[in-house]
Amino acid sequence: MPFRLIAAALLLCLSGAAAQAQGFLHTRGTEIVDGDGAPVLLRGMGLGGWMLQEGYMLGLGDLEKGQQHVVRQHIAELIGPDRTADFYRAWLDHYITKADVDAMGRWGFNSIRLPMHYNLLLDEAVPAGVDRWKEDGFARIDALIDWARANRIYVILDLHAAPGGQGADLPIADRDPDTPSLWDSAENQRRTVALWHKLATRYADEPWVGGYDILNEPNWDFDGEGGGHGCKEQGNAPLTALLKRITSAIRAVDRRHLIVIEGNCWGNNYAGMLPAWDGNMVLSFHKYWNHNTDADLTDILGLREKYGMPVWLGESGENSNVWFRDAIRLVERHGIGWSWWPLKKIGFNNPLEVAPNPGWKKLVDYWIHDGPRPSTAEADQTLMRLATHDIAFENNIRHPDVIDAMFRLPHSDRAIPFAPHVLGKAPLTIAAVDYDMGPAGVAYHDRVDANYHIATGGDRTEWNDGRTYRNDGVDIAREADGTPFVDRFEAGEWMQYTITAEGGGAARLVLATAAARGATIGVRINDGPAKAIAVHAANGWTSTAPIDVTLLPGINRLKIAVHDGEVRLKALRLALERRRE
Repeated sequence: MPFRLIAAALLLCLSGAAAQAQGFLHTRGTEIVDGDGAPVLLRGMGLGGWMLQEGYMLGLGDLEKGQQHVVRQHIAELIGPDRTADFYRAWLDHYITKADVDAMGRWGFNSIRLPMHYNLLLDEAVPAGVDRWKEDGFARIDALIDWARANRIYVILDLHAAPGGQGADLPIADRDPDTPSLWDSAENQRRTVALWHKLATRYADEPWVGGYDILNEPNWDFDGEGGGHGCKEQGNAPLTALLKRITSAIRAVDRRHLIVIEGNCWGNNYAGMLPAWDGNMVLSFHKYWNHNTDADLTDILGLREKYGMPVWLGESGENSNVWFRDAIRLVERHGIGWSWWPLKKIGFNNPLEVAPNPGWKKLVDYWIHDGPRPSTAEADQTLMRLATHDIAFENNIRHPDVIDAMFRLPHSDRAIPFAPHVLGKAPLTIAAVDYDMGPAGVAYHDRVDANYHIATGGDRTEWNDGRTYRNDGVDIAREADGTPFVDRFEAGEWMQYTITAEGGGAARLVLATAAARGATIGVRINDGPAKAIAVHAANGWTSTAPIDVTLLPGINRLKIAVHDGEVRLKALRLALERRRE
């Protein structure tokens, strides 16, 4: 080793404690602490879909296996390679910007997990043994760190797509199964190690880089059949060996940052991988579609206790608000930080939703459902509108109920208004979909409110069958003009609405409903006795007969429940009765 590298390594060793005092996250026993020694509970979001697309985030999960390179090939087939390059450049420019990070700071996040694709940083078109770096990719990471620093948010670098791909789950690493995987190629492993050495060299002195998540979700059978994803591996020797090589490369230039490792089986199988080989290391696990009980953390808590290391829920999400609340409440009760997935996509169960322009559906229909081929001009217009407009923060749909489920509800059993409903002299119309935000059983009750298919071994379960507007169990659909309404509102289900009456007294309530067959709805005000409303069969929206209710001055809670049958509910209309002078 040249003298200058030896000197640099010694300097890093001697300066480690001082650097931690300046703000670097590090471990202390089973805790993650900041430079002052204060415990830090990471509450974060993963920026999936930005530097690495997965087909399902675009509604393209059925496009072969949904890998990014497959999506790119299909785009190029429509608009050519040059405009495809323009599309991806615009995508990177607009998908995550300062506005997104500023919003995360306002919402309460203190960390970001950045999923990186190696090909944004490392040129693939070079001979074996040669590394040529792409400055544009590093500059984008620099910009993200600048935005995060301004919001006092840590950035955890996550190698989501390693050279060759690290698992049998193809889209999460953009893996091409017709080329050597990470595990089948010594050159792919060398490049992975070199990439981490480069990253650590660049960010060694940056305290707002929270750590290095060195290989996302390995899922590979090394020593026999394990379902293809390494869930039955007992040794994991090739994985451990590579992680140790990466750690050594990082520590040659950076001894201050956290090293985050993930086991096989999507980060959950640590058999044969421990004890830790570094004194500043965190175990990450990922959690999807299972139950949220103490028993579900038995394995990872056992590793934390046995090896005296911090653990971190490095990726979770893709479920309902009920599941989000229960999972975060569970891990925070055990002192475990978390990072949710993802911040945004074409989908309703994230803080932000991308609403694609109408042309996007035509492209999806062409690629997946044998629809007509769009013209080059049509495809180009659609794609560039998506990449320059639709994905940008200012054009995203905000989902405050998702943020509420992640930050307030893990620590509260109280319902709060989703939207202000103030009844004064003028009649008040409340959209049925604007029921209260709060826990299931407090703000609403629905027969299905989360997806537990990994735990049950059954099929994936839809909670909101319409997959729109709210991320609760309440089923919501939309009319042709986009207006949302409560759908499949069936016996035993209910919703609560908080209403502020500027003056109390008698009022009349009418519901806008539709039903294929007759049904009965019950209405309660402030937990008083239920009043029945008959819903008659009708092809379209009809108004129920008005009923008299009594409101208190100020806050009132109105509960709408289906007693028998099934209805659609569009709106509630309230009007105070005029007092005679």
